[in-house]
Amino acid sequence: MKMTPQQFLDWESKSITLLAMSGAGKTTLSNKLPKDKWFHYSGDYRIGTKYLEEAILDNIKQQAMGVPFLRDLLKSDSIYICSNITVENLAPVSSFLGKIGNPNLGGLSLAEFKRRQALHHQAEINAMNDVPEFIHKAEAIYGYKHFINDAGGSVCELDNPEVLATLAEHTVLVYIKIPESLEQTIIDRAKLDPKPLYYRPAFVDEKLHDFMQINGYSSTDEINPDAFVSWVFPQLFKSRVPRYEAIAQQYGYTVSAEAVAKVTSEEDFMALIADAMAHQHV
Repeated sequence: MKMTPQQFLDWESKSITLLAMSGAGKTTLSNKLPKDKWFHYSGDYRIGTKYLEEAILDNIKQQAMGVPFLRDLLKSDSIYICSNITVENLAPVSSFLGKIGNPNLGGLSLAEFKRRQALHHQAEINAMNDVPEFIHKAEAIYGYKHFINDAGGSVCELDNPEVLATLAEHTVLVYIKIPESLEQTIIDRAKLDPKPLYYRPAFVDEKLHDFMQINGYSSTDEINPDAFVSWVFPQLFKSRVPRYEAIAQQYGYTVSAEAVAKVTSEEDFMALIADAMAHQHV
């Protein structure tokens, strides 16, 4: 949604989508907004509690069935398993995505990895397509005046123009750009604590081929799952930047992560977006 700074400031019920790599400050920024006025919609939370809920639970149950004590209790319906996903704790979603590699080190076969990636891809599309409905629900049912969509870091990887058009029609898209001075910090942090991520199929095919050639692997079962995730993250980071920039140029606006980090109030946030609008063509 494109508008002038004044139109944005005068907009009575604001709806904003935040786009950025993990670590840019989307969730931290959302949490700075008054919770009685802003409905916080987390794409990853919606994925985990709606579209991947059954798959996540099946994965947990499969692991539990490998433990005789738990298997017997599950089969006799003596216990049940549920995931405790929150906006702040999305670990069940990450654990479901998993990592390619040696199964003895917790890795997944390539076929299973791609199956889970495909499920996540569709789940993220569904979660973003739910945004218009939740904008309506947030105000009509719960009385929230404004709406913030904390989109997952992989929205730029969906290759689905219809999703972006839907978000742009109903929200102002704001891309939080990580400055070069902070890029290496985020890359180093991700390499120290490698987390499962969604990758475009073509990207993972290309990078996995390169990784296996460099290390002389003939099978993904030889791969240390953490090693591949750490190795590929800097390349993933670099590949996503132009995708985010293209989305912002066509549909929205760009603000810097440094400026976002200085936001301390709702007024600061509104001024930041209005300033971005003033400096970009409407």
